[in-house]
Amino acid sequence: MLPTDLLIARPNGETIVPKHLAANAHHLNLATTLINLFQQAKGSTQGELDRQLQELEGDNTDYRIQRGLAYLLKSDAFSQFEIVSPLDPQELRQQVFALSAQAAPLPQTATQTLQTLADRLSLQLEREVLPEQIRAGLYADLSENRILTQFDAPSPEALLHRYNLSQVQGIFYKASQIRIHAHRNDPGEYKLLFRYLKLFGLMTYIEGDADHGFTIAIDGPTSLFKPSTRYGLDIAKLIPALLHVTKWSLAADLHWRDPYTKTEKTRRFSLDSDCNLVSHYPPGKAYDSFLEMSFADRWDSLKTDWQLEREVDLIPIPGSVMIPDFRLVHPDGRSVLLEIVGYWRPEYLRKKFSQVRQSERNNLILAVSERLNLEKAGVKVSNVPAHVIWFKDKLSPKAVLDVLNQEF
Repeated sequence: MLPTDLLIARPNGETIVPKHLAANAHHLNLATTLINLFQQAKGSTQGELDRQLQELEGDNTDYRIQRGLAYLLKSDAFSQFEIVSPLDPQELRQQVFALSAQAAPLPQTATQTLQTLADRLSLQLEREVLPEQIRAGLYADLSENRILTQFDAPSPEALLHRYNLSQVQGIFYKASQIRIHAHRNDPGEYKLLFRYLKLFGLMTYIEGDADHGFTIAIDGPTSLFKPSTRYGLDIAKLIPALLHVTKWSLAADLHWRDPYTKTEKTRRFSLDSDCNLVSHYPPGKAYDSFLEMSFADRWDSLKTDWQLEREVDLIPIPGSVMIPDFRLVHPDGRSVLLEIVGYWRPEYLRKKFSQVRQSERNNLILAVSERLNLEKAGVKVSNVPAHVIWFKDKLSPKAVLDVLNQEF
């Protein structure tokens, strides 16, 4: 996604309109030129690539567009920049400086120092190390000295699609509330969308059913007690997933800073399934989040017959659904659901615990972060039918297993 300084949007009354690049000859030529430049820069340093991009930019009035396209091409999606050095640069510097301190500080001794260290490293590493490699590796850990070792070139059209999507995603950095209406869709599309909501850890309230559609309300980053840049990025990540749903509409309230008056104003943004944006997410299964992946990996290390599953059916509750994070299944047929509650906003917590009560499930484990201020939210854990586990930064698989063995 694009950083704030490369986002381009204009107000239109009370609404915000993000920049959109049409796939015309001018924009396609610009995209092609940048892609070719990156392809030719493979094997060069990031500093050299930046210099060539600056030369290409010149006095172009569309410099922000070019910088935005180049920023996307530099991302991990297309480019891989690596530290190329015989040793870790910090260790290499220590060895060079230690050898240099043993010789007179003369220009001619520098060459001898590099050759001496090259010979020593060649023996240690059992491969030839040249003085030039040591010289290049000394500060290879600086960003401008990292080498572009791989570049997976997109098509010019795909780059323009990614740019247009990124401009829309940037709108949600300043959102206070998002409302999504999804209707007349295949049930599998709803399930995938809900999994992405869980994946990104969004504070979500869902009402409706698969027959009549769902209304999804999401608290934005500016609605938190302390605005969170990371949470704003998580909301932005949802938009490519939403594009895989056939029929939907979205409305968002924004806290928008006027560039001229420097004051915050309330603006609105809307989008629907006819927006012609193109997703780069695969249409199938959502990826694991780091938290879920870490928990699953650590679960696999336990010696237990309980199997951890991520494919969890939606639990219908009056007027809404609940989507647990995991299901734990025993060979004898026992099945237990696991729900993790990590974010805290009073209204979110009240609705979350209300959902747990309405589910009326006696096979549910509720893992709750100790960082949550439940008292301030007016929530009492004793009122929910679930078995509660408290955790700090990471949820311990052993703590979950202990509850399984004791309570189920």
